[in-house]
Amino acid sequence: MPARDILTVAEMTAADQATIAGGVAGLVLMQRAGEAVAAAIRERWEPCKTLVLCGPGNNGGDGFIVAKALAGAGYDVAVALEGDREALKGDAGHAAAAWTGLVERLDPTRMAEVELVVDALFGAGLSKPLSGTVANTLRAAEAGSAPLVAVDLPSGLAGDTAKPLGYAPRCDLTVTFHRRKLAHVLEPGRSLCGEVVVADIGLQAPPTRLFENGPDLWRHRFPWPTTSSHKHSRGQVIVVSGEMWSTGAARLSARGALRIGAGLVTLLSPPDALLVNAAHLEAVMLRPFDTDVELEAAATDVDAAVIGPAAGVDEATVSNLFALARTGAAIVIDADALTAFRDDPDELFSVLDRDDVLTPHPGEFERIFPGLLKATPERVTAARQASAKAHAVVLLKGPDTVIAAPDGRCVVNMNGSPWLATAGSGDVLTGFIAGLIAQGMDSFEAACAGVWIHAEAGALHGPGLISEDLPGLAPQVLRALRG
Repeated sequence: MPARDILTVAEMTAADQATIAGGVAGLVLMQRAGEAVAAAIRERWEPCKTLVLCGPGNNGGDGFIVAKALAGAGYDVAVALEGDREALKGDAGHAAAAWTGLVERLDPTRMAEVELVVDALFGAGLSKPLSGTVANTLRAAEAGSAPLVAVDLPSGLAGDTAKPLGYAPRCDLTVTFHRRKLAHVLEPGRSLCGEVVVADIGLQAPPTRLFENGPDLWRHRFPWPTTSSHKHSRGQVIVVSGEMWSTGAARLSARGALRIGAGLVTLLSPPDALLVNAAHLEAVMLRPFDTDVELEAAATDVDAAVIGPAAGVDEATVSNLFALARTGAAIVIDADALTAFRDDPDELFSVLDRDDVLTPHPGEFERIFPGLLKATPERVTAARQASAKAHAVVLLKGPDTVIAAPDGRCVVNMNGSPWLATAGSGDVLTGFIAGLIAQGMDSFEAACAGVWIHAEAGALHGPGLISEDLPGLAPQVLRALRG
């Protein structure tokens, strides 16, 4: 399957309009949409007592078609309408006229009597909170035992921000059309949607630079070794260790880089931490450094460097990052190496370029891009603006991790695993990314691939996962990826 783009509400509207202008009637598109929802329902639930909640616009028109299709498949269907049937115009009016079954008013008490509820009240274009009757009806549906299915989006959920406009219900299934929107991929909308089915209804897609992360975006550039490969041709990574009492995070990064395929990985260690690190390392090499000048010399001619995991929030980390920047290696910057610049983020940005990768969680993001998350409508916009400001790839971590490049490319990761919520997990991720960059992968694509592989490894292990498990799980994910 080709890479899936993610559309804004305006882009989706443009796709509708372009398709209609190309000769496909709007009612035909509505018919396809409603039948796709009905098909998704039939695949999951046997015929049962079903109530379709319809709104006063095209989303409601979809709902009438859903009702007719389900009734034809043996479901016991009624429609509850917000507003008057006679007020429905255009394609929605035609769809409503074709429904010969019962039409009633919205009534929260009805939810206790039905076995399946379809929310076709309002779609992605809603711009104000739901009225009391609508909200109360959906609250009753959400609280009941019947599955709740949304047409396009749960009503009350803003399509571009993924945030409820006051209230939006948590659904079991959402069926949308052509492509996911931001509300399907970003939290909290992503969780409110439940399972998301994307139905192809024959729309013409506008160009976009926002995609769902997945192998089809970067598989063709993945750095698989060949019969002529050797350790030096597979790239060199260095990882900067913290002091004696803070060494584990850097070792996790180093092991991650090695497991993802880097040919040579070296842990650069302060002298007082050499014995601690040596006791835990085998294939990862170890080398001392005492000053930023020594670090710069040790990092000369390497392909990628990791700095930040337990590095220390101090001037030494600042100096060490500048030293790495002078080598020309691509730098993956995490944790302490981000926080060390919280008083002067522009000092950090001044030495970065498009080959470097910043990997902040939301707290670290706030430290180096203060106020940006609050000032932007959602995480995609925040990550893009941050990437442009830093002149580097920005990976904003979370259940809906967003990766943005300075040239505007952006992805939202879709396979995040809750088992990754464990100390040290992000340190392994930095190693994965650095290891892929060292093997010649573009930094943005390396970040995308690293995040996806990291999440797959977390899901592969599941309960009981600790960060030490992740590097050892990477080979299984890579084997499946290669096919």
